[in-house]
Amino acid sequence: MESTKQAVSIDLPWPPTANRYWRRVNGRTILSRAARQFRKRVRDLWFVKKYVLGKDGFADTEVRVEIDVYPPDRRRRDIDNVVKAVLDALVDVNIIDDDSQVKELRVVRHECIPGGQVRVRITE
Repeated sequence: MESTKQAVSIDLPWPPTANRYWRRVNGRTILSRAARQFRKRVRDLWFVKKYVLGKDGFADTEVRVEIDVYPPDRRRRDIDNVVKAVLDALVDVNIIDDDSQVKELRVVRHECIPGGQVRVRITE
């Protein structure tokens, strides 16, 4: 984990895809169990980072988000299916206030890592 006044970098676990992010239950749309577990893991990581580094999120400022995707295996995947879960998790832990703050978004797929990983860098 890395942090400066203008940048935050954090390694996240592999997120659920957009296809597994929501579920319909009794006529309501809710976060799936996988989505809730992912958000909890991100909250736990961010709590430790914030506690150790004393870094708050990016409030009311436009940001650039770079997402490096390391899939868990060689299956074909749509790279954009990762983005929604990651951005929603950043909002959930108050690193950013809202997705609308993202002025620039860059997503790059890399080689596979067992279990998968997403590296996120946010800059003002």
